[in-house]
Amino acid sequence: MRNWFPQTWSPVAQVLPESGKRRAGKEWSLPLHPRSPPQEWDCPPWGVWLVCVSHTSPGARMREWWVQVGLLAMPLLAAYLHIPPPQLSPALHSWKSSGKFFTYKGLRIFYQDSVGVVGSPEIVVLLHGFPTSSYDWYKIWEGLTLRFHRVIALDFLGFGFSDKPRPHHYSIFEQASIVEALLRHLGLQNRRINLLSHDYGDIVAQELLYRYKQNRSGRLTIKSLCLSNGGIFPETHRPLLLQKLLKDGGVLSPILTRLMNFFVFSRGLLQYINQRKKFRRRWVGALASVTIPIHFIYGPLDPVNPYPEFLELYRKTLPRSTVSILDDHISHYPQLEDPMGFLNAYMGFINSF
Repeated sequence: MRNWFPQTWSPVAQVLPESGKRRAGKEWSLPLHPRSPPQEWDCPPWGVWLVCVSHTSPGARMREWWVQVGLLAMPLLAAYLHIPPPQLSPALHSWKSSGKFFTYKGLRIFYQDSVGVVGSPEIVVLLHGFPTSSYDWYKIWEGLTLRFHRVIALDFLGFGFSDKPRPHHYSIFEQASIVEALLRHLGLQNRRINLLSHDYGDIVAQELLYRYKQNRSGRLTIKSLCLSNGGIFPETHRPLLLQKLLKDGGVLSPILTRLMNFFVFSRGLLQYINQRKKFRRRWVGALASVTIPIHFIYGPLDPVNPYPEFLELYRKTLPRSTVSILDDHISHYPQLEDPMGFLNAYMGFINSF
């Protein structure tokens, strides 16, 4: 039985729920096989709709719920019919060939490391979201190399081109340790690092920040942190239908696990949602107590971190942090939906201290 659950996908164009129309751009990324990173499509795949649910009427939400259920059935049918996964696009072949691998406890971890401005001491490390990969950053990559000497991104364990061991107890703590191991591998463990994160990567950044705050030897020295559209507060996080089904189990869980080999998600990667609740004091406390510059770039149409509830809690909890709010139509993937706006917001933050 093939494992068909998408490990990684990145909406490069955005579907607006209100109109059903697409914004500029036509590349879509969605892998239909766990060992394949995202593919490019000429139309939005089923997974994109799962993050494009906005604030709508009850009737519209019910229709969206049925759309999600219908789209969830598509990979099940693909698994049943044994349809082979699509080939990598030329862009993804190029992304893979330009990257490298290092080994962490016998597991291969994919990463990108570009040298940018000569003579600059600045280093930025990019932490991607769920369930995507380092490819999420490709639209702002060149812009970052014009400001930083080193631009580094990795595929977390279980994502993108990195290994996907199973069974395996995936955790935020392990992902943070992998980031630390990568910088030791690159000989940068004693350098001051700027962290730029999104979604799942925000939580990994919070754990790295906690370790930095504890001043433990071998930990990163963090110069600044910029978060973006991540559920750093469990109380304002709105899991999507698919996430709820996989995380919480229920009647459909055995079927999903049987047909799509979801074990790695339902008992592994998606447990970060529970970890975030369990370790809220540790991770939110780290954000609230450190003195380094912190910034948040926010796409306000995000259904996972809804406006204005999320932003109100963020500003109340972290009054020292600065915030950039992008255009009203920008949703959960601001670095892809509005790369120039995202990059300008980040550069404004970096140049402010």
